[in-house]
Amino acid sequence: MNATYDARLGLYIAGEWLGAAGRDTRDVLNPATGAGQAALPLATEDDLDRALAASQRGFDAWRATPPAERAAVLTRTAQLLRERVDHLARVATLEQGKIQAEAKGEVAFAAGLLDFHAAECQRVYGRVLPRPAGSHSMVLHQPVGPVAAFCAWNFPIMNVVRKLAPALAAGCSIIIKPSEETAGSAVEVMRCFQDAGLPGDVAQCVFGAPDMVSRHLLASPITRKLSFTGSVPVGKALMKLAADTMMRTTMELGGHGPVLVFDDCDLDRTLDTLVAHKFRNAGQVCVAPTRFQVQDGIYDRFAAGFAERTRALRVGDGMDAASQMGPMANARRPDAIAEFVGDATAQGARLLAGGDRDGDAGFFFQPTVLSDVPTAARAMNEEPFGPIALLSRFATDEDAIAEANRLPFGLAAYCFTENGRRQNMLGDTIEAGMIAINNVRLSYPDSPFGGIKESGHGSEDGPEGIAAHLVTKTVHIS
Repeated sequence: MNATYDARLGLYIAGEWLGAAGRDTRDVLNPATGAGQAALPLATEDDLDRALAASQRGFDAWRATPPAERAAVLTRTAQLLRERVDHLARVATLEQGKIQAEAKGEVAFAAGLLDFHAAECQRVYGRVLPRPAGSHSMVLHQPVGPVAAFCAWNFPIMNVVRKLAPALAAGCSIIIKPSEETAGSAVEVMRCFQDAGLPGDVAQCVFGAPDMVSRHLLASPITRKLSFTGSVPVGKALMKLAADTMMRTTMELGGHGPVLVFDDCDLDRTLDTLVAHKFRNAGQVCVAPTRFQVQDGIYDRFAAGFAERTRALRVGDGMDAASQMGPMANARRPDAIAEFVGDATAQGARLLAGGDRDGDAGFFFQPTVLSDVPTAARAMNEEPFGPIALLSRFATDEDAIAEANRLPFGLAAYCFTENGRRQNMLGDTIEAGMIAINNVRLSYPDSPFGGIKESGHGSEDGPEGIAAHLVTKTVHIS
């Protein structure tokens, strides 16, 4: 299906949209074809200095803006997202690859995030402590200051809103650097905020060489908080930069989601649920189910059913309504997945479905199922971030839990069992920031989203998301 990319790209600094004149540019590609669609202007150090100065001015004004007025901007932005859903979803698909149904669902979730934060920003309460007559002590929660936020490309609409909404609700200003590979989605989201009445100095949007941008923004004394979504190695590097100024950090890093499937589960319902969720966004999801640990008694039936459902998936251009899985987001990902598959099969894993590129154009890779994958395989230890399901078997509950907790990651985990006692035990013992039992949904606007161990720290969404943008101050008066 042919479609024209019409996102109006540009930097947004101090309330002004800046084009490519006098700046280096980067091509934004269509993952379904590999062809370039637009030239993205990249920020210079002078641009970043302007953004920082604007962010300081914006913070001084925005923190004094009544919460009800901040809430009104967020609510209006949510309305605009819903009104522009077709355009936003189309832009996201053309530059990231996901199917239209998923892109529209992403817009809907982003609007829900804004609605939640609009209400929650009016509930930032402190407290008064009991003291003798004539004196009192107050505990206040105040915005931390200008925020630097860095976004991943896999959810180009939702990730941007997930950074902006809590910062703005708390009274902070923000400089956001979305992925250069999915710039159009971020730009269109920023236009919604702009059209909703957000003052120009409060939120800046920049693109550029990641190392230069991160070093420049994080070295500035203006920046008071870092919020990052991305890989573990990059997250660790950014934390080292943030440490120089004792900056507050929220780190939403990678995972390697274990899936524990016990022999008392509803097998057909479990398979239908897991196959659809595994290959959502071509598996390019930080909380994707990845290591499927299946109890001996149902392992063979599970593997056969999983492979059969996987082979039936239709892969194609995300703009085609018949597609159930789109291309991977960039040229790097198919190569990476092919290496994981080759390594696993060389070590004895059985290929049950997929395993190769799909077509000659674009960045397509077949949805892939590997069975009896040895623990030593690279894919069992490194986040594959793609359409590859790794199946292995276990005998006892203790074996399953030990394997689930084996890696240094702790973002998401999934369990399928009808035994209530076991459900409680799994919730207590699995080392993950989020656990889904007999379902796969982990993201809600009112619940915290985040991991433990090397998957990061801090939470986004829920009241915890706003709290991460506040500092605590105690005032004692006599």
